[in-house]
Amino acid sequence: MLLVSILIAAVAYLLGSIPTGYLLMRFFRKQDIRTIGSGNIGATNVLRSGAKGLGATTFLLDMLKGCAAVWLGSVVWVSLPLFFHITPTLPMRDFQAIAAVFAVLGHMFPVWLRFKGGKGVATGFGVFLVAAPLAALAAISVFAVILLLTRYVSMASILGSASFPLFAFFLVKGEKPALFIAAQFIVAFLIIAKHHENIRRLLSGTENRFGSSRSQERKPA
Repeated sequence: MLLVSILIAAVAYLLGSIPTGYLLMRFFRKQDIRTIGSGNIGATNVLRSGAKGLGATTFLLDMLKGCAAVWLGSVVWVSLPLFFHITPTLPMRDFQAIAAVFAVLGHMFPVWLRFKGGKGVATGFGVFLVAAPLAALAAISVFAVILLLTRYVSMASILGSASFPLFAFFLVKGEKPALFIAAQFIVAFLIIAKHHENIRRLLSGTENRFGSSRSQERKPA
């Protein structure tokens, strides 16, 4: 079972590490998104580059790769007794939890881009849209309300991520194994930690609001 868990983790990481924003900007605009704006490869920076369609597509694809990783964990759990005559010793939600954490890690630290990736919001939403759909929808609603009220994407991402474990506690039905619960807090923590620079700017009052004008091109390091 350890080998199966490692396999799930590896495949989920590779799925999560597909740098969709980087690839879309390279293919359609012949630009390196890492040299534009914040340098982040996620949907927000792609959107702020002026590529609204590519920004929306990046969010969708980043979400879907998270969905795919957790769905894979579910499929493996179901397939073990059917095709390999192995009875899983872990609940299906533990398999989903492993896939969720490693898909988000893959997005944040993609091997293809020297481990410099995005902040994991869309992928984090995707993994829990499969594993805990009602809680994920509630958390993305918090994101939407905060963004509407403040126009700070970073604040909306932080508060939406922080709210997810609370929503999961009340909205997830059935068995909730320890690893599944731990994954909720791990993913939320990873997303919040990835926003550490944004947190500093929010506290200092220098964070950019969504839709505000900003210099697109980054200065060479």
